Amino acid sequence: MRKLLLTAAAAVVVLGSPLAARAGCLAGAAVGGVAGHMVHHGVLGAAAGCAIGHHHAVMAKRREEAAHNGYNH
Repeated sequence: MRKLLLTAAAAVVVLGSPLAARAGCLAGAAVGGVAGHMVHHGVLGAAAGCAIGHHHAVMAKRREEAAHNGYNH
């Protein structure tokens, strides 16, 4: 049951996000899934990797937009 919920949550994040964030989620999920598999928690690792990859992609997009608009934050 927990695997189903984690998979559904990851799907919501991927489908409801911009294209760059989707790519970050998928890349993070791949890395997290492999790392999680090593400790017998592949699905949990993939879900965490997706969340982290999504976060990094969104932050990179915000930095890019800020640089394009002339803001230095």
